[in-house]
Amino acid sequence: MLQDQEVKPQVKDNVESQEVNGKKVKDEDDEISLIDLFAVLLRFKWMIIGITTLAAIGVVIYCIISLKLPPEDSYMPNEYKVSANMLINDDSSSSGLSSSSSLSSVSSLLGISLSGGSSSTSDLVIYLAASNPFLDSVAKEFDLYSKLEPDTKSPIASVRKSLTKQFKTEFDSASGVLTISFTDIDPEYAVKVVDYSVDWISDKLTELGVDNNKITKENLEKNIDITWNEVIRITKEISSTSNTQIWSTASGQKTGIEQQKLMLELEAQKQVYTQLRTQLELLKVQMQSEAPKFQILERPTVPDIKSGPSRGKLCIIVTFAAFFISVFLAFLINAIENIKKDDEAMSKLRGKKSKGRK
Repeated sequence: MLQDQEVKPQVKDNVESQEVNGKKVKDEDDEISLIDLFAVLLRFKWMIIGITTLAAIGVVIYCIISLKLPPEDSYMPNEYKVSANMLINDDSSSSGLSSSSSLSSVSSLLGISLSGGSSSTSDLVIYLAASNPFLDSVAKEFDLYSKLEPDTKSPIASVRKSLTKQFKTEFDSASGVLTISFTDIDPEYAVKVVDYSVDWISDKLTELGVDNNKITKENLEKNIDITWNEVIRITKEISSTSNTQIWSTASGQKTGIEQQKLMLELEAQKQVYTQLRTQLELLKVQMQSEAPKFQILERPTVPDIKSGPSRGKLCIIVTFAAFFISVFLAFLINAIENIKKDDEAMSKLRGKKSKGRK
């Protein structure tokens, strides 16, 4: 009985030791050593260096060739970004369409829906800068349709798509400054496009009556000029009538009646002129106390620095990408070689059972 009791603990200890040893062996097999990783990198170091160096040289040559080619023929030409800044006052309380309800009616006529729950001039300008009438006007002004390929099926849609990619509109709600920019390989052409765009948007806002004070001022100035010209005309006519020689009593009475009529017309025109001048001066005082709805702050200028592409960044990205790909390739080749040396793994790949299994 004692011998049996002594054998049982020994058997139990052997089983436990085998389990522990098996677990240790398994853990050692699964553990990845940093030394092994460095060994793989050292083994394939020339391949890694070669791939990385070739990629770096290749991308540098690629960038140099793109610089040497003419901009219109280059596959990666220099691009220049031209911008203009405009001040948009959404808080102005001028009369007419400056109120949010009136601006909403204008937007509804245009077929747009302004976001944010309330209409604003900035939303309207952003819409206009991307609208089809604006894009078509730019295309017509610079004759962009003639620059398309002869076999283009949809010239209007193609030009609109191209201009949409080149134009960019940004609005800073804190400062109220709206920036419209245009990117092209020709900086002088880009300046002309942005200049035309700013004028087109300004004229369109005036046409829609967004800044009512501006329209009223223009109308008053036109009427003042017309009235003043009429005053000058009547004055000259009175002077001419006064210098006319009177030959008879009847003709003298007729001339006197005409002169009195002209005097009345002159007095009426002077009163109209005075009222118009008064309204204009009052409007100027009002406009000085109110910020305009739309104001051009900065016209576009020809840039002397390109906005893109960043060839240096491209070289860095391609070089690092080639390095990581070569490292991955080194580990992949090493893994394939290890699998080929493992008979059990190869048998599994061939669909055969290993000899140790039934």
